[in-house]
Amino acid sequence: MNDHAAWLETVRAAGAQSSPIIDRFYFRSIYFREPSGVLFEIATLGPGFTADEPLDRLGESLSLPPDFEHLRPQLERILTPIPSGR
Repeated sequence: MNDHAAWLETVRAAGAQSSPIIDRFYFRSIYFREPSGVLFEIATLGPGFTADEPLDRLGESLSLPPDFEHLRPQLERILTPIPSGR
């Protein structure tokens, strides 16, 4: 998180308007646009997708961050499972 705070400071010191550090559950992000409008994201590596399921079961079921859990019924209706090939 300290590195992210430093990146936020660097981005803002360079004159870019940015988001605050946003917690995305699986990672944290900072968003900003460069002068021509390209959107950049600086994201952390962690905590990662093992935040809510063990590594050996990763991808076997639909995992959603808590803020999106209310969308589960809608998403399960429209998403097509990807065969694992196992």
